Amino acid sequence: ECHFYNGTQRVRYLVRVIHNREEYVRFDSDVGEYRAVTELGRGIAEYLNSLKDFMEQKRAAVDTYCRHNYGI
Repeated sequence: ECHFYNGTQRVRYLVRVIHNREEYVRFDSDVGEYRAVTELGRGIAEYLNSLKDFMEQKRAAVDTYCRHNYGI
């Protein structure tokens, strides 16, 4: 999800991992890493945060995905 405030002055990128209507883990570009929402998400967050190339892509997504697609 991309959230825009004041056009593209402030952009927030969120990735939410949801299964059976329960959110387990989320990535927030303001935080810069995955955070567990439930206890079951703790291992997932730790694993995803350990993947350096993957995390670089997620951190860059606010520019490469959100800002790039603004207004489409």
